[in-house]
Amino acid sequence: MKTVKIKIILEDGRIMDAELYPQLAPLSVENFVNLVKQKYYDGLIFHRVIKGFMIQGGGFNIEMQEKEDLQPIKGEFSSNGWKDNLKLKHEQGVLSMARTNDPNSATSQFFIVTGEAGFLDGQYATFGKLIGQKSLEVARQIENVETISIDFYDDVPKTPVIIKTIELLY
Repeated sequence: MKTVKIKIILEDGRIMDAELYPQLAPLSVENFVNLVKQKYYDGLIFHRVIKGFMIQGGGFNIEMQEKEDLQPIKGEFSSNGWKDNLKLKHEQGVLSMARTNDPNSATSQFFIVTGEAGFLDGQYATFGKLIGQKSLEVARQIENVETISIDFYDDVPKTPVIIKTIELLY
């Protein structure tokens, strides 16, 4: 299986290694890789953290201001007519594209599953997975941070979890 390897480096030095699967979600992987090449994720935060479920990032800065709008991509999941994506289920460590109620609204935001979330299978585009126990431990540390509500955003880490950069390793 051809993969693209990435390294999510947090501001505090913690690292999550992952691999992306272009054969399962080519549009999602291409979009994510292009954003990584543009350093789009540098300085953004994991802005939504729900223990036992997932950590979400890639859209907001430390002041909870949304980064500029991007062109959305087609949602690569079965309820939107895409077949291959069911090969990667929403289980611990899986990377998936976040979106609104519009199935074709994914842009830059992604989430990492920290629990079992099979109810999302076929509804969101899974495109990668964390590699190794250390990476999963970092995701679990993030899911356990204290959260607050800011304006109409819930589940926001009280102390920001900042993405320093995401590196492509291929």
